[in-house]
Amino acid sequence: MPEVIFNGPAGRLEGRYQPSKQKNAPIAIILHPHPQFGGTMNNQIVYQLFYMFQKRGFTTLRFNFRSIGRSQGEFDHGAGELSDAASALDWVQSMHPDSKSCWVAGYSFGSWIGMQLLMRRPEIEGFISVAPQPNTYDFSFLAPCPSSGLIINGDVDKVAPEKDVNTLVEKLKTQKGILITHRIIPGANHFFNGQVDTLMGECEDYLDRRLNGELTPEPAAKRIR
Repeated sequence: MPEVIFNGPAGRLEGRYQPSKQKNAPIAIILHPHPQFGGTMNNQIVYQLFYMFQKRGFTTLRFNFRSIGRSQGEFDHGAGELSDAASALDWVQSMHPDSKSCWVAGYSFGSWIGMQLLMRRPEIEGFISVAPQPNTYDFSFLAPCPSSGLIINGDVDKVAPEKDVNTLVEKLKTQKGILITHRIIPGANHFFNGQVDTLMGECEDYLDRRLNGELTPEPAAKRIR
C-alpha cells in the first residue's frame, strides 16, 4: 500500500493509502488510539480495520496524528487531532472527487475523534467506534448523532468500563432516524488481547450488513457467545 505524506494544519502528516479501482468508491478513514499512550496507525486493530474496508472496495486511509512517526506537530489534546482528521479526509476527497460517501472508524481515542468528525462532515454515512471512552472524553456533542453506526467494546475493559459505554449507547439509541448497533465481546479488555479475530468478525459482519442494506433495529446489546 502506498506511503503518503500530505499537508495537515500543523505540518506534514504521514499515512498509508489504498485507492479503490472504482472512481466513485466510498472513502474510509481509520483513526488510531491515543498518541501519548503508544497509539499509531500501525496498531494491529487499526491495520485490520483498514484492510477490512480495503477488501470491500473502499478507498482507504490510515494516518499518524500530529507528533507520531513522520507526522509533524505536537500533541493537542484532541482539538488538533480533529483538525488532522479533517485534513486527511480533505486530502482523500481531493484525490477522489467522484466519491460521494465516507465512513470513519476509530479505536479508543480515535473513536472520540471520529465521532467529532462525523458531526462536522455530512458525507460521513457510517461509523465504527471500537472501545470508546465516555468515562474519559465528553461525547455530549452527539446531539443528535447524524449517522448510524457500530459501537463495540469488551465487558472487562477497565479503561472504558462497560457501564459507561452502555450509558452512551442508550442515550444515542433514543435518537430517531438512526440505528446504533451495539456489540459486547465477553472477556475482552481495552486491547482485545486474544480477541482481535472476534472483534474483526463482528466489525466485518456489521459492515457487510450495512452495505447489503440490512438495517434491523435491536432493542438491546447482543452478547457474543
